[in-house]
Amino acid sequence: MTSQATNSPETTPVLTVHPYLGVAGVLLGAMIATCTGRLMSVGLADIRGALHLGFDEGSWINTSFNASMMFIGPFSVYLGGLLGPRRVLLACASIFTAASFLIPFSHSLPIVIGLLIVAGLTAGTFYPLTLSFVLRNLPMQFVLLGIAMYATDIIFTTDMAQAWESFFIEHLSWRWIFWNGTILTPLMMVLIHFGIPWQPLPKPQAGHPAPSFRGFLYASLGAALLYVALDQGQRLDWFHSSLILALTITGVFLVLAAVVRHFLLPNPLINYQFLLRRNTLLLALVLISFRFVMLATVVSIPSFLGSVRGFLPLQEAPVLLWVAVPQFILGIAAMALMRRVDPRLILTAGFSLVAIACLMNSRVTSVWAGANFGMSQAAMAIGLALAFNAMVGSIVLEVLNSGALTRPADVLTFAGFFQITRLFGGEMGAALMGHFIPIREQFHSNMLGMKIQLGNTLTDYRLLGLRGAFAHHSTGATATGRAAEVLALQVRQQAFTLAISDSFVLVATCCVACLIVVAFMSTVPTQYGEIIASSVKAK
Repeated sequence: MTSQATNSPETTPVLTVHPYLGVAGVLLGAMIATCTGRLMSVGLADIRGALHLGFDEGSWINTSFNASMMFIGPFSVYLGGLLGPRRVLLACASIFTAASFLIPFSHSLPIVIGLLIVAGLTAGTFYPLTLSFVLRNLPMQFVLLGIAMYATDIIFTTDMAQAWESFFIEHLSWRWIFWNGTILTPLMMVLIHFGIPWQPLPKPQAGHPAPSFRGFLYASLGAALLYVALDQGQRLDWFHSSLILALTITGVFLVLAAVVRHFLLPNPLINYQFLLRRNTLLLALVLISFRFVMLATVVSIPSFLGSVRGFLPLQEAPVLLWVAVPQFILGIAAMALMRRVDPRLILTAGFSLVAIACLMNSRVTSVWAGANFGMSQAAMAIGLALAFNAMVGSIVLEVLNSGALTRPADVLTFAGFFQITRLFGGEMGAALMGHFIPIREQFHSNMLGMKIQLGNTLTDYRLLGLRGAFAHHSTGATATGRAAEVLALQVRQQAFTLAISDSFVLVATCCVACLIVVAFMSTVPTQYGEIIASSVKAK
């Protein structure tokens, strides 16, 4: 069954024999890339233990994979425009499958890092080609469903990774952190094989500049170096490290060189002017904010449950599932809303609910357990579903209203730009939170320590009570020492709890800032209801 089109040749989208299989394939690819990165992040301690790596050595595991994804982000625009999505996705999926399968059999750190770089380079192509393919191959009345599936895909996978990794460790092996992708990627390849048709290689047009890889190479390498600097900055004490300085300076220079080169020697596969649209730039800020907001569920809550309450990862997973599981229903609901309501209003409602959930969590105390997060996680689930679906919906609406679908260069530029923004946003947020929580913990520890002095009535009463608990099992001096150790541990727990509370306040503040950004977004001429209605009438 071949799709038919009545559009003019200029506006006819790329047609496929089985477009829905192709859409399912690229959505599965986005899920695989997200899942692999998250599994490696939450399972890093298990990977380090299995490979007998220290903290500093193990820190390069995630960095090598994610920096490689960052490198291939801009370069995917070049590859997709030069070779077509089918060739790129099938070739990269094959290599990714082989690399993911081999990693657990490698016990040398250089070999592991090399395979992770290969896996990151190939998995990084899955994202930029996903949304553009969905837009160009789904009938317009089903575009919102594609958006909902894409959004659900990302949020569900991000929050489910903790449960999957815990299941692998408890019942299978740490190797399934990588073999999970090995199992799923062949299915993706089958869907793409039957869903995206073979296309001839594009021929250079007379009078137009030939596509060049040099500008993409500069931009990709510069972005990757900046990503490494962000990822390793906290561990190496930021600009006190010569390595971080060198990475930052070189990365900025290469990015600027790519921009200058484009204006001196324009590349037909990229259109920077398209990115200067007001809503496009504001939506990039919204995407960065959303990536930071998600840290409330993937960093703050697991850190509290693990460090203060002593939960194992498998015990933490149910709390995150309260956000992940409802996404299927909530995504469809958000899709239905966007047919009738301006996505900016849905964005406002979503980020407002997330802010409320974070303020509820900011009341956390050291005695909270999983059940205490129930109400806030329910609000968080609804807020994240509305915010992410509306954000992706707003991005797509901007593409549709700008006419970018008729210009492949604009679609590729758009996809590469938001891939870079997504990765940088997530890493900047993680770096900020990784710096913020220890600083606030140190502050609260100092403040509490100032009030805990020998001779202080409350301190003496607490030590006396603790010493009495140990008196039946220890001598007087030993009991006193153990009482002091327990008191110090309690102070550290309280300081960390207060730091986690501050992290929730920080995320809520980010939500408020994002609401201000949304308020400055301009109204697009045509909303989804009108676009869908006109596409149905055209048939």
